Amino acid sequence: MSSFEPKIIGFLCNWCSYEGADSCGRARKEYPSNFVVIRVMCSGRIDPQFILEAFKDGADGVMILGCHPGDCHYKEGNFNALRRYTLLKKMLKQFGIEEDRVKLDWVSASEGDKFVRVVSEMVEKVRVMGPLMLIQKKQLKNHREHRGNL
Repeated sequence: MSSFEPKIIGFLCNWCSYEGADSCGRARKEYPSNFVVIRVMCSGRIDPQFILEAFKDGADGVMILGCHPGDCHYKEGNFNALRRYTLLKKMLKQFGIEEDRVKLDWVSASEGDKFVRVVSEMVEKVRVMGPLMLIQKKQLKNHREHRGNL
């Protein structure tokens, strides 16, 4: 059995998913400790560059959790997130990063059990995949530096 524990970064919508995570804490429900939460105002505000930076900085997987479609505090933010996510997955292929290392899901404030389930599933999936290879992180760094020179 591998001792590898993946680092998973989670971008959580302030209004729904972050509240769902917070409700887990209040209810003392456990989820993997290697899931690092980054609170954002809306899943639709997550720039794909944030995901690339997370991988470059050592993440083995990234999750984007937002409000259910139709329930966005900002009306259409989660639809924007879905469009960006679709494009992001195509871009990650160019770096040789497996699609399963990124996941988008909808978790409302009242879905603490779902939050625990999707986070646990993601951690286990990435654990089985193994660490993101350093050469891929180097490619991301080179991409970022190249963009900065444009």
